[in-house]
Amino acid sequence: MRSSSDTPRPKGGEGNPVHPTDAVAAIDAHGLVTAWNQGARQLLGYAPADVLGRPASLLLAADPPPAALRHAVASQSWSGRVALCHQDGHRLEADLRAWSAPTADGQPQWFLVHSPAQSQTTSAHDDAQLLEWAFARSPLTMAVYDLDGRILRMNTATRRLLGFDEHKVLGRVVEDLYSDAKEQGVPSAPAFSERVTDTMRSVARTGQGVRYEVSAPTASGTGNLTWWAVTMSPVTDPDGRIHGVFTAGCDITGQYEARQRLAVLNEANARIGTSLDVARTADELADMAVPLFADFVSVDLLDSVLHGGEPLSGPVVGTISLRRVAHRSATEGAPEAVVELGAVDTYPDYSPPARALASGLPVLSGKDDEDFDRWARSDPARAARVRDYGFHSVMSIPVRARGTTLGVAVFARRRAEPFAPDDLVLAGEMVARAAVCVDNARRYTRERDTVLGLQRSLLPRQLPQQPAVEVATRYLPGSTQAGVGGDWFDVIPLSGTRVALVVGDVVGHGIQASAAMGRLRIAVRTLADVDLAPGELLTQLDDLVIRLAAESNSGAGEGRDEDGREGRDEDGTRTGGTDRAGTTSHAARTDRAGTPEGLETSQALDAAETEGTAETEGTAETAGDMAATCLYAVYDPVTRHCSIARAGGPAPALVRRDGTVELLDVPAGPRLGVGGLPFEATELDLPEGSLVALFTDGLINAQAGNLDTLSRVLSHLPGQDLEDICDTVLERLLPGPPTDDVALLIARTRALDADRIATWDLAQEPSVVSDARKVTSDQLARWGLDDLTFTTELVVSELVTNAIRHAEAPIRLRLIQDQCLICEVADGSNAAPHPRRARSFDEGGRGLLLVGQITDRWGSRQTPTGKIIWTEQCLPTA
Repeated sequence: MRSSSDTPRPKGGEGNPVHPTDAVAAIDAHGLVTAWNQGARQLLGYAPADVLGRPASLLLAADPPPAALRHAVASQSWSGRVALCHQDGHRLEADLRAWSAPTADGQPQWFLVHSPAQSQTTSAHDDAQLLEWAFARSPLTMAVYDLDGRILRMNTATRRLLGFDEHKVLGRVVEDLYSDAKEQGVPSAPAFSERVTDTMRSVARTGQGVRYEVSAPTASGTGNLTWWAVTMSPVTDPDGRIHGVFTAGCDITGQYEARQRLAVLNEANARIGTSLDVARTADELADMAVPLFADFVSVDLLDSVLHGGEPLSGPVVGTISLRRVAHRSATEGAPEAVVELGAVDTYPDYSPPARALASGLPVLSGKDDEDFDRWARSDPARAARVRDYGFHSVMSIPVRARGTTLGVAVFARRRAEPFAPDDLVLAGEMVARAAVCVDNARRYTRERDTVLGLQRSLLPRQLPQQPAVEVATRYLPGSTQAGVGGDWFDVIPLSGTRVALVVGDVVGHGIQASAAMGRLRIAVRTLADVDLAPGELLTQLDDLVIRLAAESNSGAGEGRDEDGREGRDEDGTRTGGTDRAGTTSHAARTDRAGTPEGLETSQALDAAETEGTAETEGTAETAGDMAATCLYAVYDPVTRHCSIARAGGPAPALVRRDGTVELLDVPAGPRLGVGGLPFEATELDLPEGSLVALFTDGLINAQAGNLDTLSRVLSHLPGQDLEDICDTVLERLLPGPPTDDVALLIARTRALDADRIATWDLAQEPSVVSDARKVTSDQLARWGLDDLTFTTELVVSELVTNAIRHAEAPIRLRLIQDQCLICEVADGSNAAPHPRRARSFDEGGRGLLLVGQITDRWGSRQTPTGKIIWTEQCLPTA
């Protein structure tokens, strides 16, 4: 035995420092006290003689935990709190450090040390104890398993989650624990333990760690779930041999819920705003919210929003009336709705929706909110719905975008959990997304209405009365988000009772396409006034499109070289330059009012184009990309002859009176704006009563086989009313809204009665002038038009005389009685007449001026063999 004076001092070292004031004792392998210093005496009051040679267990007030003893033996060191017995009998809790150190003769010996400062600092504990505490008290769920899946260690968080005490789990398999518990009537295991043994054994077998996420009920038993991220990894020695599996779980409920909200928003971004339609967007918002986190949703908007008008800027204060655009319910049929779709609901200023509109912020309310109860009681129907369906929590979120108020969205719950602040944030973000889409749809509606209004204003409002054909037309704007296109049709009366039928399509969509369509339509009417043949008219129109495209790019000098010569793209397409002939065509026809035809339309077009360009955002097509297709046909009811030319676009269909359908073989010239190639016309004679169908590609490109369908439909309808034929064609070929604009023109040919036409061939001699006057007066007498005899004789005399003097044979006189009296003199010369003002002493030069004064209209047109000078006189009324 050693006294306090000769107590061996353990080596301090870096890992086990010993201070002179520390209490130190030594215990041999038999558990007997072999050393006792002065610090130990001061701590417990025992003198060395009282304890040396006696069992150390007599100094304990309670046995230490078995696990601590096992750990000490295994690691040769230990630290922890021990209950000691003082000499005077009171219990003393002391923090001890213990480690094994052999005596001088090699016998095993344990040193026990207590430091006065040990209870105030963690640095007094060794690393092993710190690790033990960290494992036991970590908020992470941690456990160690052997290769067979039996539990070796499990910390407090894991035992709390699984619901078992430590002494019941060591050496057991998790699934076995829950099997035993289930037999005893204990609730089944949480999802945390599902397949844990199989997964852990797989990790032990493959050496590959795994990570997965599972849910488990909360400890409070409220029914809410806690989400955990679980990691399993193999436990290996320095040689890489696997001896067990370590598992750790982390509570990721917050991150999981945040990811769920983000996933909902991502889905909302994909599902809300798929179309530029206000009502559809509101429906998509309601569909997204029910039943995800609401049991009933309604979306009410201002009337101005539905019609593309400008909504109110800033919050809306006071009582407000909104139109129900969409609602959705977890119950089929939405029986909870107080307001029907399309109806107007009025929100008093104290109601939660009105408060949200006034503040511009979401409002969370419910049955505990006095304003909510007051609002519900103000309407018996609403009060009944709240009572019958048990709505107790309501979110009112203003629909606002770009600083303007569009309406309000109301979310209601009848499920057990009321709305939480997180739900308010999520709903607010969804509504914000929908608000931008609604505002985009509103702007699109406004711009589409503007473009459609411009488009329709540039199309013929009323088809002119003319004897050549009976006509029916249709125009359908495309339903795509690209906007209205540039399709058009026209019916243009020509001289000699002839008529021009036109169908065209400007490439592109939007207000630029509509404006370009208006320009081309006016250009076609102007060129038709010159009585150009179809092929020549398209040639002139092609040059016009090229010049318009060049003007668009003139600011950057595109399309021309430095010397101003015509430029070409790499593929040889002409991009600028003068027209082919280098000349300008002039209209020879005028009307007595002296106003150029189409001037008002042109002015309206310029104004609409200026306004619409400012309104349109992101138009894809510009005038610089201008291109168009056009089909131009001229029909003469006197000869029943038709001449057709086309610049791109589909060929017309001809339906004969027996129902035979033929797609006319009209050569397809290049689209207008390409340049460089001529346009070839097709000449044919049409029997009276034939149907000619002209259309743009939007009619036949809607779905495959539409061209065959069109032929079949037309073959059964040759004798029906033209309006009914148009309706049937559109119904059969376009069962839904067209994706592209459609222009359709169907004409039924007529033939002028032979007794309303009189023709004479004249010799090129001055004496035939009197004969021409004579046959003219006789013919007018037979038609009962004696009142026009004097004027017509003057016209015939002047035109026949000019033909004899200045033109070539053959010379022909023709009178046509129609809505007006038409007088035509044809000759074999291509030289067009040019009216001039005669000087005082000139003997000639006044003839055409006189003709222009005494007739309503006059003009000239070229023919394959020469020209025709024509006049028109209105028939006298009763």
